[in-house]
Amino acid sequence: TRNRRLNVTCVTLLVSVHLFRWLRRQRSISCPPGPLPWPVIGNAAQLGNAPHLYFTRMVKKYGNVFQIKLGSRTVVVLNGESIKQALVKQGSEFSGRPDFTSFKYISNGNSLAFGTSTDWWKVHRKVAQSTVRMFSTGNPHTKKKFENHVLSEGKELLRLFLRKTKEDKYFQPMTYLVVSTANIMSAVCFGKRYSYEDEEFQQLVGRNDQFTQTVGAGSIVDVMPWLQYFPNPIKTIFDNFKQLNLEFSAFIRDKVMEHRKTIQSSTIRDMTDAFIVALDQISDKMGLSEKDYVTATVGDVFGASQDTLSTALQWIILLLVKYPEIQVRLQQEVDKVVDRSRLPSIEDQQQLPYIMAFIYEVMRYTSFAPLTIPHSTTTDTSIMGYTVPKNAVIFINQWSINHDPGIWSHPDTFDPERFLRQNGALNKDLTSNVLIFSLGKRRCIGEELSKLKLFLFTALIVHQCNITADPARPVMMGYNYGLTLKPHPFYLAVSLRDDMTLLEAATS
Repeated sequence: TRNRRLNVTCVTLLVSVHLFRWLRRQRSISCPPGPLPWPVIGNAAQLGNAPHLYFTRMVKKYGNVFQIKLGSRTVVVLNGESIKQALVKQGSEFSGRPDFTSFKYISNGNSLAFGTSTDWWKVHRKVAQSTVRMFSTGNPHTKKKFENHVLSEGKELLRLFLRKTKEDKYFQPMTYLVVSTANIMSAVCFGKRYSYEDEEFQQLVGRNDQFTQTVGAGSIVDVMPWLQYFPNPIKTIFDNFKQLNLEFSAFIRDKVMEHRKTIQSSTIRDMTDAFIVALDQISDKMGLSEKDYVTATVGDVFGASQDTLSTALQWIILLLVKYPEIQVRLQQEVDKVVDRSRLPSIEDQQQLPYIMAFIYEVMRYTSFAPLTIPHSTTTDTSIMGYTVPKNAVIFINQWSINHDPGIWSHPDTFDPERFLRQNGALNKDLTSNVLIFSLGKRRCIGEELSKLKLFLFTALIVHQCNITADPARPVMMGYNYGLTLKPHPFYLAVSLRDDMTLLEAATS
């Protein structure tokens, strides 16, 4: 009996060890952990009005990879180091787009940014990328042309700011920054600008908020599509969103048709011409000529750039007003490098490290694109030891990297100096950690153009004027959540540092 007892003990031990190993293996290939969902709505109510902050709290509890339920959809949320792992090292597995209801209404489902990853999509994206580069940073000639667009618009904007200051003493700059950005992109895309009083244009570009709230990660209609079928506030928002997309597509389509009527392939006038030539060529080759991809692509470039850029400009202006001592330091740097006898230009960028540090800190600190457009998996895969099935919805929390105390000391403090080395040069290793344009196969194709625009705009503004807050209404850091974080309205006054002579001469 003693032997039998020993045998039973040995067998029990062996079985226990195997069971323990099997359970560990099962756990290592199991689903990501996450909070308990409620019936019907899942975790939707817990997201609140700042999902990126809710996700960042969940990281402390569950780690960098966790899952939530939105409606009946399971969503895997990636934070911190898991983002690079998914988007760069496992890029093709995480490069899909979910079959969200709202995505189908953007550019009639032909959008490059919101479309899913196919062979045609890869070719299409490559063409779009090289065309955007050709019209911004591609060569000295296009760089100069782009610089002129920014300077001309800077002059118009400054005139308007001075007029508003004279009339109202303090005014809200939001709408003007949206129109100004859209005008620069209109000049690049269509070779023309609009007046700030143009009502059609103002209405068309002034509804970014509606768009970004409907397609932002956590948008209710995408995870509970049944809400669009009976009267309720979500249905109203969604109906407006559909209408907005129809009007926007019609505006772009008109521009593309005008271009098609007058195009001569020997002279490419603007980005729309370039897209017509390039995309017609490859869609003929691939037998896809019955679809109009040009309108969708121009719509992506025009729409995406003006939303992100106008939001970035709003934050830049707000932070210049909130931190007058930083504004003074930026002015001192630009005066020393550029002096007062000419305007800043693209060539000055290398010599203006504090301006670049300020721009990177605006992007990091505000993380105005807190989550990317939602991704989906293209195959069954795993990440950080967790299994993720094909077609799973993936949220990428860019905020988590930009506010990671492991990368940044005092992440919640606004401090451009963190990006400067001891010798005053820009720390490129650190700037590459700022995540706002995504990574990998879905990285924003307008990243270079955007950074160039933000640099020129900031350098020009601090070179030309002083911006001050309304003492009766101090600037707050609150925002509205959507695909981009829009600051709450704020008031300011603008005065010239000298006069407009240089700007008038440069843009006449």
